[in-house]
Amino acid sequence: METARQTRSGTTDLTVGRPLTQILRFSLPLVLGTLFQQLYSFADTVIVGRCLGTDALGAVGTTYSLNFLILGFIQGACVGFGIPAAEAFGARDKNNLQKYLVNGAALCAALSALFTLLTTLTAVPLLTLMHTPAELFDDAALYIRIIFLGIPATVLYNYSSSVLRAMGDSRHPLYFLLAASILNIALDWILIVPFHMGVDGAAIATVFSQAVSGLLCTWWFFARTAEGEKLHFTANDLRLSWHHLRRLACIGLPMGFEYSVSAIGAVIMQDAINLLGSAAVAAQTAGEKIRQMFTLPMESVGMAMATYAGQNHGAGRPDRIRQGIRDGCKIQLCYCAAAWAAIFLCKEYAVGLVLGDADPAVTTGALTYLSVMSLLFAFHGLLMIFRNTLQGLGYSIQAVISGVGELIGRSLGGVLAVSRLGFLGICLANPIAWGLAMFYCIFMVMRVMKKEG
Repeated sequence: METARQTRSGTTDLTVGRPLTQILRFSLPLVLGTLFQQLYSFADTVIVGRCLGTDALGAVGTTYSLNFLILGFIQGACVGFGIPAAEAFGARDKNNLQKYLVNGAALCAALSALFTLLTTLTAVPLLTLMHTPAELFDDAALYIRIIFLGIPATVLYNYSSSVLRAMGDSRHPLYFLLAASILNIALDWILIVPFHMGVDGAAIATVFSQAVSGLLCTWWFFARTAEGEKLHFTANDLRLSWHHLRRLACIGLPMGFEYSVSAIGAVIMQDAINLLGSAAVAAQTAGEKIRQMFTLPMESVGMAMATYAGQNHGAGRPDRIRQGIRDGCKIQLCYCAAAWAAIFLCKEYAVGLVLGDADPAVTTGALTYLSVMSLLFAFHGLLMIFRNTLQGLGYSIQAVISGVGELIGRSLGGVLAVSRLGFLGICLANPIAWGLAMFYCIFMVMRVMKKEG
């Protein structure tokens, strides 16, 4: 069996080598990266909750669905823009690789300008539409406006890291994210404690740190990756190509919409949480921050699967894609079992760390949230494998349809919360969403792989 080719610039050929080993090796830096990303998000939560109080924590938490709606679109689109590059890299087609990289950067610049303008103008009306509690509204508006003004930094990091991953380099985005995580935690404490800033300090720290990690990824690409892969951008490469723009848009924009369609369900669910009161908002915010620390590694394995499928699709290796799917499912199920055990043993300590001496009702709600969610983690883990396989193969529209399943699931959870189940409906909303989307993606992957041969 051929072994993987890894260059000094960090790029890796995923079309050779044992699939299980390759997926694990490629996804490990992504998993560590998301854990570090969540570490500074968790530190942000602890600092805000402990230093500014539960109302400030609730204000930050009530913006999560809007954050997910807008920044999720950007993240999905940037990951999608990297898939044609991964296919070209797997096919050893440097000419198309260079054109995809340049045209993808042009699309990112346009997205940055458009989304920064629109979101900063509509943030307050959207918070009003979501029935944000009056006592949380001012802080929520201040926080989300700063986050939205930092959209160019978000785009820079997501696209530059997506490009590096498309070429098989998942290690250097990890290193740069680690540096940004440490910087973010330090800035959180400095701006909130010695400088006595409020939630605006937490938002500024997040935006600044993400800009730093994006600049570092961009520097590495031009300093090492382009040189190592002998990429030379000529004047012809720097011209916009409608063919390449169209293919990038056809893959990237549906992936962005898939994130946003799913996030609309989160907005509906957040509206239901807001109607249950500020205690429910604080409990869900604390539980969700802890939950994300455990489920984001599953998403990282999914991102690895998208790159793996893209490179092998470009190389014409459906047999390796099938084996990769089987191995990816094994990885996810083993991880889900370990995550459930960790939450079962540590949830009281984690919730106490975030909330301190909060209202017992808030603490009880957060513990219930974690108990219910962790039992159904497998839905999320398997969804990440099958959805990202579809995306890596270029079937972005099918991924959007799976997002509709998530929208329905979260909306159903919100309705059940308000009408019958109360906070338990909020706890069940995400698992219902994951399950509906998972079954659809499994069905579609089976159809697509049968067609691939």
